[in-house]
Amino acid sequence: MDRKSFIKTGIAGGLGLSLAPSIATAMEQSDKEPLKIAMVKEFVIAGHFNLDKVKNMLEDYPNLIYSRYDWGNGDFEEAIEGAAHKGNKEIANYLIEKGARVNLFALTMLGKTTLVKPILEAYPNLIFSKGAHGLTLLHHAEIGGKESEELFNFLQTKGLTKKQIKLN
Repeated sequence: MDRKSFIKTGIAGGLGLSLAPSIATAMEQSDKEPLKIAMVKEFVIAGHFNLDKVKNMLEDYPNLIYSRYDWGNGDFEEAIEGAAHKGNKEIANYLIEKGARVNLFALTMLGKTTLVKPILEAYPNLIFSKGAHGLTLLHHAEIGGKESEELFNFLQTKGLTKKQIKLN
């Protein structure tokens, strides 16, 4: 073996050894069974209005907190999004405390003006984004009540007039 081949083999071997733990972890994770779609749907529905059920299901299946259900045509929804568009602050806050992936729609419903406004000012087109079921930030600000009133007015001054936009 010449020097060039020896170096290439050494580098390739070293790289392979350094990647082995990552590859093994990925293979272990792919062996896990996915959550049942019916259970994900049940959890997302509970996220709209049933805190006790959300708590019980999360106790048994903690990763449900990250799951999304597809209602069809790419209309994906997480439990926190159901709580947000129904104005259920108790469930939304509980899910956030448990580590849910929070988004602008939930933050808007909760009236988190100091978080939402800077994001929308940095990315103005997000004002027109669609949440679950095509519900807009304006809907979430309205359903949030008094705490979201400032955001409701802000969104309207930025040109958002629709509370729901049809999903294509």
